[in-house]
Amino acid sequence: MSAIVNSAAYSGGRRAKTIEIADISEVLKQPDLFVWIGLHEPSEELLQQVQEEFCLHDLAIEDAHSAHQRPKLEAYGDSLFIVLRTAQENRAQQCIDFGETHFFIGKNYLVSVRHGSSLSYAAVRARCETMPDLLRKGPGFALYALMDSIVDQYFPVVDAMEQKLEKLEEKIFGEPASRKTTEEIYHLKRELLEIKRAVSPLIDICNRLVRFDLAIIPEDTRPYFRDVYDHALRINEMVDNLRELLTSALEANLSLISISQNDVSRRFAGWAAIIGIPTMIAGIYGMNFDFMPELGWKYGYFVVLAATLGVCAFLYYRFKRSGWI
Repeated sequence: MSAIVNSAAYSGGRRAKTIEIADISEVLKQPDLFVWIGLHEPSEELLQQVQEEFCLHDLAIEDAHSAHQRPKLEAYGDSLFIVLRTAQENRAQQCIDFGETHFFIGKNYLVSVRHGSSLSYAAVRARCETMPDLLRKGPGFALYALMDSIVDQYFPVVDAMEQKLEKLEEKIFGEPASRKTTEEIYHLKRELLEIKRAVSPLIDICNRLVRFDLAIIPEDTRPYFRDVYDHALRINEMVDNLRELLTSALEANLSLISISQNDVSRRFAGWAAIIGIPTMIAGIYGMNFDFMPELGWKYGYFVVLAATLGVCAFLYYRFKRSGWI
């Protein structure tokens, strides 16, 4: 699969032509044109070529090549470098796959670089091309469309985690407490923490894009980033609520395990008390004293046996009534 997913020039909100990487610097000289390039896990050589054509900063290219960056926004002269993390549910392995998308945006260009697990942005590009009135706003609107798509991908992921939490709650309160449930809660908390790390910086990134005093993001494009900001804020709040519910679920599960262990301990204590009566009496009559009046009595054995059974039955009744057995 080619690392160059798409490479095109747009004029007046419409696709003008497909261009080669080597021709980008010449295309950028033409007025009323902007270039939109999509890359997927490009090689170092391809990134160096892109850097030369767009005159991108060395540090930004280094980050785009190495990947594994935290979400951030950095300004390099008259261009911006943005890192976002993507997320999608992997139903086969019952986990969340995370990826990264890096953006280079200038006055007349937008370059997206995808790494790891990430959905293609072909659908986003096709949707933008059906809206020439908006796409003519330039790379700022294209950036908004891509960021909006990335942020919206978190909603089904968080919804799936809410469903997992509901199943865990049913298991906690409907089945005997177990350590396996605790492990599932802990695993879910780790996934939520990863989502929190990916979503939380988005709020600051969108907020900065709204108030950035640069010609890269035109004034009429900034309101669109407020929409992305609102979505990121909603996801962040949903994640915080889920984390609180998971913490409560973990505490409830641990409490139920503790209660279950206490119930077992009480049962042991109750039966130990019952068994202790015949043990004590048998110990007394097994000490081989020379003078034990009951040994010479005709009904001594039956009286002692009846007394032992009676006391054991009485203790069993009391423990059973109090819930210890």
